[in-house]
Amino acid sequence: MIHHDPLYKDTPLILSVSGVDKSFDGFKAINDLNFYLEEGELRTVIGPNGAGKSTFMDILTGRTKPDCGSVVFHDSDGHDYNLAKLREFEINRLGIGRKFQTPSIYKSHTVYDNLVLSLDRPRGAFQSLIYRESPDDREIIHDVLKTIRLSDRKQDLAGSLSHGQKQWLEIGMLLAQNPRILLIDEPAAGMSDEESERTGELLLSLEKKHSLIVIEHDMEFIRQIARKVTVLHQGHVLKDGAFDKVKSDPEVIEVYLGRQGEKSATT
Repeated sequence: MIHHDPLYKDTPLILSVSGVDKSFDGFKAINDLNFYLEEGELRTVIGPNGAGKSTFMDILTGRTKPDCGSVVFHDSDGHDYNLAKLREFEINRLGIGRKFQTPSIYKSHTVYDNLVLSLDRPRGAFQSLIYRESPDDREIIHDVLKTIRLSDRKQDLAGSLSHGQKQWLEIGMLLAQNPRILLIDEPAAGMSDEESERTGELLLSLEKKHSLIVIEHDMEFIRQIARKVTVLHQGHVLKDGAFDKVKSDPEVIEVYLGRQGEKSATT
């Protein structure tokens, strides 16, 4: 924990990333990165391959430590926590959860049991043996099932779900932990158009209830969910702003959207 910086006092910020660098074997993956997220905000992060998006997520969750700079989580209790000095499980306990591109679920368990196993409860061997669902637990699970639109599949094995439904279940598993910040990596990848649209609706329904950072490449999906878009390039924030403004920016077109167009033209 660190002392409250007057710069952020009485602001709606929940996350402040300032002057962060990270190099790997001489390659600067993150270069003087500054990023600020407000409480309840839904932020979309885009950028070409190698822009530093995954390294940024790794730094936020403690998988990677920055070489310099500050990564500060502003808790609702008025305390600030320096994430760069915490381990992964400590960051998770603060309420920062991450969903990777490939779903990570318990395929041989039911949808309902996946959510039970994800609840923010003691996880020691003895506690797990004696654990019994409380009415509060059941209410949380049913609320999550409704949010992710899987109430009618709750007794089905998770492995029997479609790709999109598995993605929604994993988001639900994060929601069962009541996170403050959700980090979601390419949620629309591999989805049908209908699943992609429903995923966008799901993320929009979480806005204001949680703070979200969504990394995505699918521009139609981004158009659906975008509020404020951050463009990363060479480990640095190139542009911030509304989707239409960012999409039409000449620098963004050059480093990201233009490349996408070239790729489409050759495939």
